[in-house]
Amino acid sequence: QLHFAESGGGWVQPGGSLRLSCAVSASAVEGRNIGWFRQAPGKEREGVACIATMSTSKHYADFVKDRFTVSMDDAKNTVYLEMNSLQPEDTAVYYCVVDSAFRYYCPGDFRADEYRNWGQGTQVTVSS
Repeated sequence: QLHFAESGGGWVQPGGSLRLSCAVSASAVEGRNIGWFRQAPGKEREGVACIATMSTSKHYADFVKDRFTVSMDDAKNTVYLEMNSLQPEDTAVYYCVVDSAFRYYCPGDFRADEYRNWGQGTQVTVSS
């Protein structure tokens, strides 16, 4: 199964910023949404952001609105997650995955079981 390559994680102090990148296969994501999820130790996996490839639709989890921005560079086949004002509670492994279904827009919720191509993720650690 094809795994996407996430990168850009690391350590940052509270209030800092990171930009995560995800190199995707154009054929694998055409017509599908791309999601960013995260999982902290001892916690369930949770959706962070969604970007549609068929429209300009995007959706964010309430806890990252106005702090995180998802975008896609079609020419580079790369999806980005710009993260600002990071807090310790943002510490987690972040995953870039693709929706199993063809969708025109991002739905208003995140269902991890509807996404596939889960890879190793990239670790983000926010601490002082």
